[in-house]
Amino acid sequence: MRKRMIYDCAIIGGGPAGLSAALVLGRARRNVIIFDDDHARNRVSRASHGFLTRDGVHPAELRRIGREELRHYPSVSFHHKKIVAVERLDETHYELMTADGKMFRTQKVLLAVGLRDEQPNVPGIERFYGTSIFSCPYCDGWEMRDRPLAVFADINVFKLAAEVYTWSRDLIVFTGGEGQLTEEEREKLNAKDIQIVDDIIDGLEGADGQLHSVRLEDGTLVDRAGGFASPLWSHPNHFADELGCERNQYGGIQTDEYGRTTVWNVYAAGDVSHIVPSQLLVAAGAGSAAAIGINGDLTNEFFSRMN
Repeated sequence: MRKRMIYDCAIIGGGPAGLSAALVLGRARRNVIIFDDDHARNRVSRASHGFLTRDGVHPAELRRIGREELRHYPSVSFHHKKIVAVERLDETHYELMTADGKMFRTQKVLLAVGLRDEQPNVPGIERFYGTSIFSCPYCDGWEMRDRPLAVFADINVFKLAAEVYTWSRDLIVFTGGEGQLTEEEREKLNAKDIQIVDDIIDGLEGADGQLHSVRLEDGTLVDRAGGFASPLWSHPNHFADELGCERNQYGGIQTDEYGRTTVWNVYAAGDVSHIVPSQLLVAAGAGSAAAIGINGDLTNEFFSRMN
């Protein structure tokens, strides 16, 4: 009977963090398997910005390039499969199960699954999200500079408006009738000539993903050429909680500088741990650091054995 292969590391998530980790581990000649179900957080975006040497590249193209580079390393394999369960077998081994029932064993697990966005309660926002309405001004603010912009958010609306102000002075904050702004925050926004609209939003007008105006409940149309929305986020699965990983103050998975969580042999990298700042380049760097931590731990464990 053929003995089941035990991987040095299984990576759940094939975004910048997971691919960077796989690259470093592949170059360290580790047997690595990556799982990704192509549900990236930025899949609706048309371009990725702020990633040195790849500024403006389509997110899918960035991932394609990463996977292509991994083909040079025979110890790295990539599977387009969703992991539905992670079980700890003993102190040094985990078993992962895919949606189609296949099982894989590994010594180390790297959680690089990113986050899931939940858009603010603005009717029709999904038609424009990723084309003219974005979540990160550091990623897309340059492209929207000096335009008349809208700011939507269920939480942290003041923070988002203050950030967007760097790129455009023509801002209108739409609260949707919610009371998420304090009087002090309102005064600060007013002092910068940032208009605040508290009316209920009935919908968004535009075509081909390009926002033209915000329609209020009374039928008033407020001209806007784009905007930024601060989504709520959630973890796409419960693996970290089920494995017993502790969380940090932002709700991400607690790690040290090398991606080690509070559970031995479980690591995390990217948005799922950092939360903020949430950028591709930051996630890629975190994946590289986690890979160094994983390889270092594998090396130390090997040399601590006397046989």
